[in-house]
Amino acid sequence: MEDYRSVADEVAAEIASGRLRPGGRLPTQRAFARGRGIADSTASRVYRELARRGLVVGEVGRGTFVRAAQPPPTPALAEPSTAGIDLELNYPVAPGQPALLARGLAPLLRPDVLGAALRPAGAGGTPEARQAAARLLEADGWRPDPARVLFAGNGRQAIAAAVAALVPPGERLGVEAVSYPVVKAVAHRLGVTTVPLTMDAEGLCPDALAAAHRATPLRAVYLQPTLHNPLGITMPEGRRAAIARTLRELGLYAVEDAVWRFLDDAAPPPLAALAPEHAIMIDSLSKRVAPGLTVGFAVPPPGLADRLSAALRSGAWTAPRFALDAAARWAADGTLAAVAEAKRADAAARQRIAAERLAEFTVRADPRAYYCWWELPEQWRAETFVAAAARRGIAVTPAASFVVGPRGAPSAVRLGLASPPMETLSYALDVLAGLARATPEDVADD
Repeated sequence: MEDYRSVADEVAAEIASGRLRPGGRLPTQRAFARGRGIADSTASRVYRELARRGLVVGEVGRGTFVRAAQPPPTPALAEPSTAGIDLELNYPVAPGQPALLARGLAPLLRPDVLGAALRPAGAGGTPEARQAAARLLEADGWRPDPARVLFAGNGRQAIAAAVAALVPPGERLGVEAVSYPVVKAVAHRLGVTTVPLTMDAEGLCPDALAAAHRATPLRAVYLQPTLHNPLGITMPEGRRAAIARTLRELGLYAVEDAVWRFLDDAAPPPLAALAPEHAIMIDSLSKRVAPGLTVGFAVPPPGLADRLSAALRSGAWTAPRFALDAAARWAADGTLAAVAEAKRADAAARQRIAAERLAEFTVRADPRAYYCWWELPEQWRAETFVAAAARRGIAVTPAASFVVGPRGAPSAVRLGLASPPMETLSYALDVLAGLARATPEDVADD
């Protein structure tokens, strides 16, 4: 009897060569066995092996389908998609933004100014950068002490440093049950265990946080109170106050990711204002400005500043001086405020397009956000839909990328609305809507 692994290798080669295309349906296991001249039990092991390798996905009652691609070794959203239309990565560029930024950079190109900007900077940045960051992060009457602001190369590095400072290897980090995928990767690299915490329509549930900590102590919790990615939830003030009380009662620290807060200037006060001794505020310029020239911000409680600075230095996560000087100039001359205002208008326009194109479906979104959460029609599983979309040149992100822990992922996808031009976004959403109206069987062989 032929070894099942060699048969699986043959099928894997057919997938790699394109003979079996993403979204294509494999024969039933019995038909596959007859076609290959192998036993039914061997065919069953082949299909299990293909699923283990991440090459196929099974749908109960429908069959087995070729995935869009082998799961990447890094989490979704880490690299730009190779698809023609990228609705995975979400880096907005507002109309007129390059010209606005160019004016702010021009003074840095003078030799004397550039010479200073090319000097090294530590985790504490420069006095000008700290003052600018404090003004930028001000929210609802709360303004951080400039002396406490620390800087990373970007928001991801700031998150990594905060987790490293708070959670030793082998310990536990509480995370919203549906969360930013990079946090899972950061925790894995640091040897930290992520613990999924129940959410409801208002965000993280305080009782779930307390119960998880009392079962086996957590060292910290990561959460997104404003414009949660991917669900679009903004915690109301009452829920934030309850989370703040829970943090104080349990003696826990929170890593508060505020990277999308700039899109909602009416959001309630941050946890850093409600529980200043228990929250590290994280923000960055990646979304506010652009990923190519960015700075991450971290505002720790006074007692954590040294630990967070050490984590930034040891991880080589400190920000370059040129980026700090550019950010300080953009903040001082009003460029950052102008870009943020333009992006708020841009995000609202894109949400209107999504609401129109996907009106017949169940879509969860905040009208100020650059993303939406689409609960697919019952005939679709997320992985199969992602594969079918990829065959049409459109990259979307399955719910599994955002789910923390072993529980099953819902049949949903996140759509990032920021990257393509408006006309391309409209076209892509029309294509996806047509796909969702069909069935996997309808589109498997087209």
